[in-house]
Formats: sequence, structure tokens, C-alpha cells
Amino acid sequence: MTGVLPSQAIEKMLEHGEITVSEPTVDGQIQPASLDLRLGHVAYRVRASFLAGEGQSMADRISEFEMHRIDLSQGAVLEKGCVYVVPLMEHLSLPEHISAVANAKSSTGRLDLLTRTITDGSAEFDRIKPGYCGPLYAEICPRSFSVLVRPGMRLNQIRFRSGQAVLTDAQLTALHQHSPLVDGPALIQDGLGFSVDLQLPGSDLVGYRAKPHTGVIDLDRIGAYDPRDYWEEVRSSEGRIILDPGAFYILVSREAVHIPPEYAAEMAPYLAMVGEFRVHYAGFFDPGFGHDAAGGAGSRGVLEVRCHEAPFVLEHGQIVGRLVYEKMAQVPDQLYGAGIASNYQGQGLKLSKHFKS
Repeated sequence: MTGVLPSQAIEKMLEHGEITVSEPTVDGQIQPASLDLRLGHVAYRVRASFLAGEGQSMADRISEFEMHRIDLSQGAVLEKGCVYVVPLMEHLSLPEHISAVANAKSSTGRLDLLTRTITDGSAEFDRIKPGYCGPLYAEICPRSFSVLVRPGMRLNQIRFRSGQAVLTDAQLTALHQHSPLVDGPALIQDGLGFSVDLQLPGSDLVGYRAKPHTGVIDLDRIGAYDPRDYWEEVRSSEGRIILDPGAFYILVSREAVHIPPEYAAEMAPYLAMVGEFRVHYAGFFDPGFGHDAAGGAGSRGVLEVRCHEAPFVLEHGQIVGRLVYEKMAQVPDQLYGAGIASNYQGQGLKLSKHFKS
């Protein structure tokens, strides 16, 4: 079968030893089109971000760059601005026709917690070649907030695919005509374009900007933190804001997105020429996200935005990213938002699940 592997196929990979785990899997770890990856028991504080490189193991590279190691068993703080490498509980032994791609989970990205997956012999982050056999590691760099972590926490996720499954623009256009993917006109060019909403109905609140000096966030505490202690409200009555260099923003897409059950999608950055900012932490959208088959009526995409070299004026309706749609190898046994714990179905402008509503 060609396409992204669904939850039932991931379960079979575990049964067949193509995915092995150092501790038993937990409820909710298998998502409709991905597998959550879990932190192991030790973190290595390293001098800088790095890749293993062709023919080299991560264990050897860690010994080269390690500053000190941290036992996570009783919980430990990963400090803002530092780089850590954590061996994960999952290990891969992929068949020659199966590749994988990893990404930060939604809540991880909304905390500005840069999390990328590395393998032995890797030449790039988050991309895993067909047939890879070896351990997995997470590189973690807290950018805005220091965080308290423990073994078993799930900061990133992995998706498996067989063959080429990305829809062409012609296929995407046909799909949109048959089953609308957004609640308005579709801009289709190398994927489905989406824009920023800076004119939210009934409010001049358009986003949030991370405060520079805050307390630690315990990633196990859900709905526990007052947003005012960590975020500044961004308001605009003009349909535009000025992004400050180095600042991190949570904004929302103008389009309400639909992911039909037979498809999955990945958020990708838009062309760099549109401005000196990036909508980063490209994330996965599971089958059923925002779709009526899973109890949705369209869900906005939350945008995690960082401005770079110079202040930049961001205008309402400006295209800032794109969704790349992929065909599922099979419809998953479970859909996002349909009978499973899905934090962001039907969302609008929303911070991570750690903050009070």
C-alpha cells in the first residue's frame, strides 16, 4: 500500500518488531496517523545542536559535545536557551520500503519548545530513511520558557509512509471541489495556502507574544497556568501588527481547515521571500482534523511565528504557510477528535493545553 500508514498499521509494526520500545506503550500514544515518541530517563546538556553525520553514531557524537548529563527520573528542568539531547524509548527497524518523518507535537510547538528527532548516521533532522535500524533521539531547545520534564513525556511524534503520497496541485484542486478543504476560496500552489487572521470577530485580540522572563512550566500540568504570567496579549484594530525581531507569537489562520479521513497533512513554511519571519514547527494534521466525519466543522490552524532580522509588518489575510496533503494508505481505525483525546478539534486562537482558558 502506498501512503501514510494509519494507526492499525502502526500497531502491526509494533507487533512485528519494526518498532520496539524500552517500556510498554501507553494509552493514546498511537494517534490516527502517527506514533508519539517518549523521553527516556537521561538528558545530555550539549554545547550546540548537531547531527550525527554519515556513518557516525549519536552515542559517539554525544560524548564529543556533552557538557553534563541529567537524570530525569524525578523530574528535571530544561533551561531556556540551552540545548539537550534525550534518548527516546522507541527504537526502529524499518522495512526497506518504509520511511518516516518526525515533528514536534502541537502543544510542544505552542510553547516555543524546539524539538527535533535525530538518528544514527543522520544528515538532516526529522527525516528517517527507508530501512533505518537504530535508536531515536530528541534534540530539545526551549526558546521562550524553561520546562520541567520527566521520562515518558511525549514532545514529538513520528509518521510512517510507503512510497510517494503527496497530492499534486491538480489532485488537491479536485479534492477541494469534491470535499471542501477550507471554508472559503482555496489558494492552491505547492499545497494549500493559508493566511493569518488579524480581524477576529467581536474582538481586537489577535494573538499572544511570549514574555521574556517567566517561571518554569511543568509539562504534566494541564490547564494550570495563568496566561497573563507567560504571555502578552497582542491587539489590533487595524488588521495589522508589527513583529519584533526575536519575539515569539501565537496567531491563528483565517481559514478553517478540513482534513478528510482518507488524508493527512503537514504544515510547511511559505516562501522566504514573503518576509523576514517564519511560521515554524511545521506540524502534522491528522485524518479527521476539523472534518464533519469526526465531529468538526473546520478548525483553524494555530500559527507559531518568529520574526528574524528586522521588524516586519504582518497584514490581515497575508499568506504565511501551506498545507501539504498526503494520501493515507488506509483510513485509520480512529479519527482525530472522534472518540479520542484531541485537544485542538474545533479550535480558534488557542494557547497550549497547559494554560487556563
